[in-house]
Amino acid sequence: MAERPLVEERAELAPSTKRFAIGAIGVVFVAVAALAFGGLGDNLVYYWDATQLRENQATAVGATIRLGGQVKPGTIDLDEDANILRFEVTDGKATVPVQAKGLPPAMFRESIGVIVEGTLQENGIFVSDRLLVSHDNEYRAPKEGDDTSVEDLAKTARGAAEP
Repeated sequence: MAERPLVEERAELAPSTKRFAIGAIGVVFVAVAALAFGGLGDNLVYYWDATQLRENQATAVGATIRLGGQVKPGTIDLDEDANILRFEVTDGKATVPVQAKGLPPAMFRESIGVIVEGTLQENGIFVSDRLLVSHDNEYRAPKEGDDTSVEDLAKTARGAAEP
């Protein structure tokens, strides 16, 4: 019996099939790149604190930014007729004046953490179209036997008393 040599045979693709496969892979790659990076610049939102915003003020004007910090005590001014809220956001080092349209969230108060999304104007005022209040999710129920009045509980809900 004659031995057959152990040679693997590979089927060669026709040149037109190779070109089609390479072209299809290229089209898929370009489509994925366009989807991933095409609108990235338009949808990019920076998250800065007050100090970072002040340091980058020249480049920040007109860009969509999320500004985080605390509401500076004594700066809240609500114009109910015009439906405009003015206050200042601070990180302890720098302060940024903010103007927001609409009523604030129920938990909004002095010294609470906030995130405002909007744009910095050339006059240095941050105009916000979105105001979020930052708070912890820890609920502390009164302990059994505590002599807590309804008025005291209402104060804690408004942030007027220490927990």
